[in-house]
Amino acid sequence: MDLRHRNNVSVMGNGSSTLVFSHGFGCNQAMWNYLAPQFSERFRVVMYDLVGAGLSDLSAFDKAKYSSLDGYARDLNEIIDAFAVGPVILVSHSVSAMISTLADRQAPNRIAAHVMIGPSPRYIDADGYVGGFKRGDIQDLLDTLDSNYLGWSSAMAPVIMGAPGQPALSQELTDSFCRTEPEIAKQFARVTFMSDNRQDVIGLATPVLVLQSSDDLIAPVAVGEYLHSVLPNSTYCLVDNVGHCPHMSAPHACATAMHSFLAPWAAARAD
Repeated sequence: MDLRHRNNVSVMGNGSSTLVFSHGFGCNQAMWNYLAPQFSERFRVVMYDLVGAGLSDLSAFDKAKYSSLDGYARDLNEIIDAFAVGPVILVSHSVSAMISTLADRQAPNRIAAHVMIGPSPRYIDADGYVGGFKRGDIQDLLDTLDSNYLGWSSAMAPVIMGAPGQPALSQELTDSFCRTEPEIAKQFARVTFMSDNRQDVIGLATPVLVLQSSDDLIAPVAVGEYLHSVLPNSTYCLVDNVGHCPHMSAPHACATAMHSFLAPWAAARAD
């Protein structure tokens, strides 16, 4: 299988280290266009679509392989092996933060650092843990999605985006949701919202920048604070932003925090 075709991989930049950008549920790599180009002068930048999203090869979707996030993590490691140079930093949004965590666990010492934007290891509340949702809330969400995916997408995308005063961003996310093949999206939603990756993140030694929106329906502040407490080499940055996609609605704030965190790896390659 040609990886560039399978995951619609795109590469730009001329750095001696590589940033690999991995998008969230219902999104595609175009959502990084507000942020990724700001790093192309100092890094090699790799963007891709998860199988089933964007312009990925839908024929590559295997229901068994992608019944858990591990399948997506294996894909990510294959992309790293094929397209990355030098130290590799994974920049991931939402559920892809856990995909990146699993990729790190699968290939120890391969990943130099993580930038996690709106991450959550578990969306459902548990004893001593605030995920932001009750189990019944998630089940209702999945039931609605199963019965009317397009209607759910049109209603939920603006809520997820937030970004008051920026209606074009809500429309962009809505369009991305609606372009995703419904049956694949339904399975990915179930995998995403029912996962519990707390044991995977606890104690992960790789340096991590956690970028958290100050007002996020999907990943509330308590989740970012939890991750900061269990990741021993983490840096926590609270971005003044309403919504789950600060890389789109507050890209300057995200870039500023990232430039500081990424400074040890930022160098243009001398060709």
